[in-house]
Amino acid sequence: MVRIVAIIEARMTSTRLPGKHMMLANNKPMIEHLVNRLKRVPSLNDIVMATTVNDTDEPLIELAIDTDISFFRGSENDVMSRVIGAAESVKADIIVGITGDCTVIDPLLIEQAIQVFIHNSCAYVNNAAVPSYPGGMNTQVYALESLKKSAEMTNDPLDREHVTSYIFRHKELFPPIYLVASPDLFWPDLQLELDERNDYKFLKKIIEYFGSENNCFSCREIINLLKDNPEWSKVNQNVKRRGFE
Repeated sequence: MVRIVAIIEARMTSTRLPGKHMMLANNKPMIEHLVNRLKRVPSLNDIVMATTVNDTDEPLIELAIDTDISFFRGSENDVMSRVIGAAESVKADIIVGITGDCTVIDPLLIEQAIQVFIHNSCAYVNNAAVPSYPGGMNTQVYALESLKKSAEMTNDPLDREHVTSYIFRHKELFPPIYLVASPDLFWPDLQLELDERNDYKFLKKIIEYFGSENNCFSCREIINLLKDNPEWSKVNQNVKRRGFE
C-alpha cells in the first residue's frame, strides 16, 4: 500500500520570531493547532515533525510525543536531507510538505492536493506557485523518489534549504500541476502565515474567535469572518514575506 505522509518542517530558532511554534492560542501551542488539522486529512497515513538536532528544538519533540505523531531530527540548514530522512524513517512513498508556519491550514485543501497528485500524471502538485489562496494554505505533494532524485542533482545551499526549489525550477524533469483557488477562496493578499509577532496576534484572534467548539474552521470560514471584520486583517498587512521558494 502506498504510504502518504505529511512532514512538518519546523524549528524553534526562527530569526524573525524565535519560539513562535510554542506560543499559545486558545491554551494550545500554535503548532499543535497545525498537528490537529493534519489529523483531519483523510488520506494521510502518518505525520512527522521534522526538526533539527539542536537542543532548542526539544519542545517540538515533546509536543510530537504528546500528540502521538512521529518525529525526526536532522540538519538545521540542509532541510532537504532532513525531509528525506523523515520520510524514510516512516517508510513514506508520497510526501505532503507543510511548513510549521501554516497554523490554520485547511485539511480539505491538503486532501485536494493529494487527490490531484494521485489521480494525475505529474511529479509535483503545488497550490502556492500561482498566487490565489491566502498565504498559509500552502501545500506541496510529491514522491519521495522525486525528492531523492533532485537531491542527487544539486548541492546548492539554497536548494538544500528550500526543499523543493530544484523540483520547482526543473519542470522538464518534474512535471507539475499548480492548483488555483476557486473564486470564493481567492484572496492571495491575505496572509495567514506565522512569521512575525503581528501574525501571531492576528492568528491568535482568529483561533480564539472560533474557540474549542469549532477548532478546525475552514479557509472559507476564515475568509467570511474577515470580510465581516475587514479591520482584523490590517494587523499584519505590512509584514514582508519571503514569497514562494
